[in-house]
Amino acid sequence: MADAIISRSISLSLCIFALLFIEVSSASNVTYDSRSLIIDGQRKLLFSASIHYPRSVPAMWPGLVKTAKEGGVDAIETYVFWNGHELSPGNYYFEGRYDLVKFVRIVREAGLYLILRIGPFVAAEWNFGGIPVWLHYVPGTVFRTDSEPFKRHMQNFTTYIVNMMKSEKFFASQGGPIILAQVENEYGDIERVYGEGGKPYAMWAASMALSQNIGVPWIMCQQYDAPDPVINTCNSFYCDQFKPNSPNKPKIWTENWPGWFRTFGSKVPQRTPEDIAYAVARFFQKGGSLNNYYMYHGGTNFGRTSGGPFITTSYDYDAPIDEYGIPRFPKWGHLKQLHEAIKSCEHTLLHGEPASLSLGPAQEADIYTDNSGTCAAFIANMDEENDKIIHFRNASYHVPAWSVSILPDCNNVAFNTAKVGFQTSVVEMVPEDLRSSSHIGLKGLQWDMFVEKAGIWGTADFSANGLVDHINSTRDTTDYLWYTTSLLVNENEGFFSKGTQPILVVSSKGTLSMLLSIRNFKQADLEIAQSQPLISNVP
Repeated sequence: MADAIISRSISLSLCIFALLFIEVSSASNVTYDSRSLIIDGQRKLLFSASIHYPRSVPAMWPGLVKTAKEGGVDAIETYVFWNGHELSPGNYYFEGRYDLVKFVRIVREAGLYLILRIGPFVAAEWNFGGIPVWLHYVPGTVFRTDSEPFKRHMQNFTTYIVNMMKSEKFFASQGGPIILAQVENEYGDIERVYGEGGKPYAMWAASMALSQNIGVPWIMCQQYDAPDPVINTCNSFYCDQFKPNSPNKPKIWTENWPGWFRTFGSKVPQRTPEDIAYAVARFFQKGGSLNNYYMYHGGTNFGRTSGGPFITTSYDYDAPIDEYGIPRFPKWGHLKQLHEAIKSCEHTLLHGEPASLSLGPAQEADIYTDNSGTCAAFIANMDEENDKIIHFRNASYHVPAWSVSILPDCNNVAFNTAKVGFQTSVVEMVPEDLRSSSHIGLKGLQWDMFVEKAGIWGTADFSANGLVDHINSTRDTTDYLWYTTSLLVNENEGFFSKGTQPILVVSSKGTLSMLLSIRNFKQADLEIAQSQPLISNVP
């Protein structure tokens, strides 16, 4: 009996160990060919989810990653936020919401891969695009061009992050979860703006990245001239027509936008789950191999991290997981079913020979057949208004307008992008009586509050005849730059005798606050306070 108990205990321990081992995502070799990434000798069809670690609190990270995995994703993608980490030259910060190592560990322990977009310019509706403001004041620095001071600091930070990841053995070449890394960000769209310094900088960035010897491929999104072996990738609402700049590179979609960011004064952007699913199905129908949702969880722009014209604190993005970490239905569930349908065709899509078949003026099928005769097909109806009955292989299929039907066996429809099988969920915010943490026995938990002084009273910091540059004046310590002026209205003005009301017209290209003070019956002293947008040099 004792031997049996010991034997069962050992077996149970081995089972638990095996389960834990399976949950930890790792690889030892990542390469690629024209069809896909090749991980440990196997072509992989991958779904990825963007979750930015500083846009949620660390206590949320395990739940967010878990919910993403349950939604059928294989990898988590994140930017690295330079200005959140290098607060001054050589002064690094990796705590709290900026604990990158902790975040990567959570991803690894969940059994997922990681795509690390180092940048270090990231855009991302983030303050200054992620570049530290202090770099603005380094003599001779011009951002994102063939500028030696900028390149030196960019390389220093990139190397620092790479070495940190290497020390933790996070790269797939070390048995870790990181299967791709990115340098720069959407530079190809603006390269020409930098004139003669644009292309040399882009080529330098690629060369600098490759010199890091991380053992996994590098990518450059929207970089149409990315040099081999760097993979150029697509960012858009639709990437089915995208083609890499080399026949030896796989078709990768780094930013599939399931919604959009919010701005003050505008409607909340939304994108239907049907349209997202259509775009994803078309991408894989046309030979795609990796789709990343930007964002899968948008989160929150804490403090003053939001950047760009009037970006809100919320970075919800109408993503499959909302700002608070709750799955958004039907979007999350619809995409989960889409992932399952496409994954069921993985081997055939990555190893089969593709053939395209026209089925009408805006209808087509793409068929993949491998050496064993296994077949998978996508039937697309690109007509935006009209459903169609499509005849394919001696069978008839009803395909709704602007939709794709997925047939893993070229016969039975496993999924149609326009047919949503989940109810819509609505999160209702209700008032809550907030109390001090100490009242509920959680003395270790405290509210964090960001307070920014906004006002014009008191002694002026300086005087100037005209408008001044916001960044240079505030060093990015505040969103507020106040102007005060006064107008003396003479008692002989005509409106006093006529009994009419004066009208003051003030034009502004930014956010305008106006304070009016009446000094006496016949004299007005008007004080105007002007707050400039962070990115603008005009009021």
